[in-house]
Amino acid sequence: MTRKNTWAGLAVAVGLSMPLMACKDTKTLEENAQLKAHVAELQKENGQLGNELETITAARDALTKENEALKTQMKTRKTKRSGKKPATRARPRR
Repeated sequence: MTRKNTWAGLAVAVGLSMPLMACKDTKTLEENAQLKAHVAELQKENGQLGNELETITAARDALTKENEALKTQMKTRKTKRSGKKPATRARPRR
């Protein structure tokens, strides 16, 4: 009789635990689907940010080249001037 009760108890426990496991599996599947969607969204955003970074880097490089060209141009203008001041007329003192 004890064996019958043990098997019956075990059968009841297994029978009651099945819906709980199915519920947990359903929740896990839903959570996994949400996480997959979130990962896909983050990957898309990462790709867009990578493209923006490339664009900004190219613009920065172009500005750096332009800045260097302007600096060189300023240096050549400064060196073309002679170091002598133009002669000024001396006014006679009164």
